[in-house]
Formats: sequence, C-alpha cells, structure tokens
Amino acid sequence: MAPSEGISPAIPKISHLKTEECELPLIDLEGLITKMCDERERQACCAAICKAACEWGFFQVVNHGIKPQLLRRMRREQVKLFDMPFEKKATCGLLNNSYRRSKLVSRWGSPTATRPNQFSWSEAFHIPLTKISEPACWGDFSSLREVINEFAAAMSRLSGLLAGILAENLGHPKEAVEGMCDASTCFLRLNHYPLCPKLLGEEESFGLVPHTDSDFLTILYQDQVGGLQLMKDSKWLAVTPIPDALIVNIGDLFQAWSNDEYKSVEHKVMTNNKLERYSTAYFLCPSYDTLIGSCKEPSMYRKFTFGEYRSQIQDDVKKIGHKIGLSRFLL
Repeated sequence: MAPSEGISPAIPKISHLKTEECELPLIDLEGLITKMCDERERQACCAAICKAACEWGFFQVVNHGIKPQLLRRMRREQVKLFDMPFEKKATCGLLNNSYRRSKLVSRWGSPTATRPNQFSWSEAFHIPLTKISEPACWGDFSSLREVINEFAAAMSRLSGLLAGILAENLGHPKEAVEGMCDASTCFLRLNHYPLCPKLLGEEESFGLVPHTDSDFLTILYQDQVGGLQLMKDSKWLAVTPIPDALIVNIGDLFQAWSNDEYKSVEHKVMTNNKLERYSTAYFLCPSYDTLIGSCKEPSMYRKFTFGEYRSQIQDDVKKIGHKIGLSRFLL
C-alpha cells in the first residue's frame, strides 16, 4: 500500500455545488536555493513555510531549484508511458509490475464499496527509489529511467531542505527528519486521471478518494488542468494551479512527530469529463523500523514504527473499508 493512499473515516457524498477556489500560500525559495538572501530574508522564508505547515498543511513553492526543462521532460515521458495500450502497461513488467489501475475499481478492493464516490478513476505507476538505478527493471524504458533518476534526485534534495526547515522550527537539528528517511521506502508515483464520463447519475466522481498522506512530506508536480482539492475549515477548497510551482503537503508522520503543530490535511482529486490530468508525486518516507515519537512533551501520541502504522492502516481498510490513521495512536 502506498503511504498516500487511504480514504476518510466517513466517505463524503460528492457535492454538486461549485467548489470555492483557493490560492495556497505561495513561497519563493530562490534565496534558500541560491544562498543569495541575507539572514533576515532567510528567516522570513522559513517562517512562511512553517506557518503554512501549521495553518494549511499545504503550500506551493516557486524558484525551488528544479529546472523547468526537467519538469517538461518528466511530463513528456510520463504522457508517453500512459499513452501505451492498457494491455502493454499491465504486462510490460516495468519496475516489477508497478502499474496500478483504479478505474471503476475500489481503491482498496473493498467488498463494501457500492457507490461511485467510493471509487477512484485513475491509473498510476508506483516507483520505489531503490529501483531507479537498476537498469534491468526498466526494459525498453531507458529514456524514462534517465529523466526519473534526475527528477527523483532533485525532489529528494528539495524534500530534505523543507524537512530541515520544519525540524529546526521545532527546536531540532535540520537533519532530524531526513535522517529517519530511507530510499528503500521513499518513492515516486506517476498519476494519470483519464477523461471521466458521468457515472451512474453522479455529476462528478473521484480521481482519487479523500485521504491524508501517511508519510512525512509529499511534493507534487501537477499540470494546469486542476482537480486537487483540500479540506480547510470544514469545507473543500479547489487548488488553483500555478505554472512550474510545486505543491508541498504535510503527511501523518510529520503531524505526529510535531505533536500536531503541523497538520496532515485531507485532500482528494476530482475527475474531469473534458480534460485528462497528469501529476507526479514524491513521498518522503522513513524506513519501516523507524520509531515515530512526538518531538515535544506531553506527547499526544504513543510511539509507533512506520511499519506498524502501515500495518494498522491495512488492517483497518480490510476490516472496515477505510483508513483510521493517527487517531488510532492517540494517548
């Protein structure tokens, strides 16, 4: 199970009302990336990141150090990959058969799924970072391997920078979170949301069902189609895409480690019946035996390993059809 996958405890009915659009906090990282800003500017940028993590759980970054040319190459290779016939995608053996197709299939394969709003209309390739450097895993996809190798390295550097800033804000060394993470569990996910017809009388359907991410940080590169929505102040807000900006969101592990100072926010993707959508997500995850404990006292959560957390989510999904998440570990 991917760290980001999961559905909310109560599956919401899809609203047919127009969703309010929002502009996420937008943070310019140029000074941090190029080391050209003075200390006051650096502190202001770091404060903006931490404030967004506390108040929104989401923010967008520009001048993040990942060249637009690399982003374009990544997207071109991704489109070529998903343009292949389904039979080839399902049988090509890429990265030990990492292809996942969710169209009209419950995200969890749950026998309790009976309504369109319990399904995700999407397909994806899950790519563990440990597999990127293994040529034998890629077969005929050498150009894809080349760009993913460069893209993943850039995302890894950026996630380390952001995690370091968030850790320092809590009074810990900037290496604290990155030191817990392991390439064996960090991964990329290439997403494709095809055109979606109206399903069984529904005006809208999910490209990805509501969920929180089960990692420390997620960094998302999306196209300009839109469809990402997040929950804030008990209502869904549609995220307005910004060209070449990357979206960053806090995961469950950072919320637990920060003792709820940072927020892991529920989000979803809505489908589109006119345009298909592509996105690429990088997930910063620890090794399975990493112990997650709150970095300040009194702790709201008991200590748990990442492996235990994933296992509990899988058990909950199997038994009751949805993710419970952090509330399982409250003291």
